[in-house]
Amino acid sequence: MSQSAYISLVQGSAVSEIDLDGVQDQLRHYREQMSLTGKQLGWDYAEAAFPYSIEHKPEAGGKWFYLKGTVPQYRYIVVGTGQREEEGANIPYIHLVLPDDSTHGDKSKANELCKWIGKQLQAEVKMFNGRTIYFNPRK
Repeated sequence: MSQSAYISLVQGSAVSEIDLDGVQDQLRHYREQMSLTGKQLGWDYAEAAFPYSIEHKPEAGGKWFYLKGTVPQYRYIVVGTGQREEEGANIPYIHLVLPDDSTHGDKSKANELCKWIGKQLQAEVKMFNGRTIYFNPRK
């Protein structure tokens, strides 16, 4: 059975809306940061930290894309965006899905990406295990 995690842009988040291009920008920024870390360490850390390529399928209709693993330990993570209504307000979110044939490596990497993107966007992250992490400033 597939598993889902959500990164919700709530009040106090760094941005109020996000689309697939914005998510891809976040992923590129993540890879760039890992590349800089690798330079400091003296090895190609970007490949180990983000072992995926961003793939688009025609049937997605611009609503989702997937990260395809470039090494055997990683297979797929599906990424999409959307909005839900909560207490009369529209809450934009990023949805990460682990398909049935995903590996433990995919889940670990998806958790890492959720936390990193959540922290960058100061968002509320509902993890795959149902727990919520609040990176947004709360009063």
